[in-house]
Amino acid sequence: MQVKYLGHACFLLVENDTAILVDPFLTSNPVATVKAADVTANYILVSHHHTDHAEDVAEIAQANGATVISTAEIAQHFADLGLTTHAMHIGGKHGFDFGYVRLTPALHGAGIAGGHACGFVINLFGTVIYHAGDTGLFGDMRLIGELEDLDLALLPIGDNFTMGVGDAVRAAALLRAPKVIPMHYNTWSLIKADPQAFKQQVEEETAAEVIILQPGEELEL
Repeated sequence: MQVKYLGHACFLLVENDTAILVDPFLTSNPVATVKAADVTANYILVSHHHTDHAEDVAEIAQANGATVISTAEIAQHFADLGLTTHAMHIGGKHGFDFGYVRLTPALHGAGIAGGHACGFVINLFGTVIYHAGDTGLFGDMRLIGELEDLDLALLPIGDNFTMGVGDAVRAAALLRAPKVIPMHYNTWSLIKADPQAFKQQVEEETAAEVIILQPGEELEL
């Protein structure tokens, strides 16, 4: 399975001819190395409707006939644009042809009236990945780690809008995933963070390994 980091909070997960794109933000992303037109995906997961997570959803979904998965109000927004969608909500889990998606809480704004932000647990042919979305630290991350046998956690570390390094270290301890990738940092100066400091603290305080990816790099699980 390939986990490709496209920058900010955008990841492309690929296995067995299934490609899942999370939070596509490429067109205006100053660190992106690919264009929206170059991305192929069967499913697009949208944690919330802020521009830096949903900018390229419509273009990529239309070009690929992809299904957009998000909380109900955000899914309805994209359905109104004529896209294929699957609406879910926090705490719900649904089976797809690749495995399943579980929606988790995220302490953040939805970016759309009446909506909710979320995170995702993605089971892709047996590999289980937690994408936290934009969130602050919350104690029920421990429950996520108990409910799911995580292989990888994708955690924001940029502070200001999300967890900073210290809180993300605590999140890694609660989740107990063996591998962690930091995200949502250094896109702009306002969310500047040191991924090496995050790596050092996580690996000193937990059993997890931190993998730092640059935009365009990938990890094989």
